Amino acid sequence: MKVAIVMGSKSDYPVVERAESILREFGVDYETRIISAHRTPRIAEDFASRAEENGIEVIIAAAGKAAHLGGVLAAYTAMPIIGLPIKSSTLDGLDSLLSMVQMPKGVPVATVAIDGAENAALLAVQILSVKYPEMREKMKHYKQTMEEDIIKQDQELN
Repeated sequence: MKVAIVMGSKSDYPVVERAESILREFGVDYETRIISAHRTPRIAEDFASRAEENGIEVIIAAAGKAAHLGGVLAAYTAMPIIGLPIKSSTLDGLDSLLSMVQMPKGVPVATVAIDGAENAALLAVQILSVKYPEMREKMKHYKQTMEEDIIKQDQELN
């Protein structure tokens, strides 16, 4: 199982590395690339068109500003694309978020919160869990641990 994390610019990496950390925690192979929807469109097309044959099963597309990367990749593949809007402009990432969620019919991009790298990776794990039951078990354990942590924090307050 393999996830690709594609970012539009190296400046997106401080957010993207949080997704990498979650994927490592779950034991998911990943590759991280810098591919711009606007500056390297032929590379974006080639990457998305060949992703499946290269063993990729989910793509996380991190982009700021116009944030067309996820949509461009989704145009060239049938695999799940998760949009990760990056806070990178004077509009605090709202422009990126709206670019990702306003996809036309037939070209979906699942989208997480602005700078929501952890949830992008967790959503990728959940998508993989449809095919890989061990990922579902790891996700159940992850959620159980979160619950236990909150209960412990609550008890420490009282």
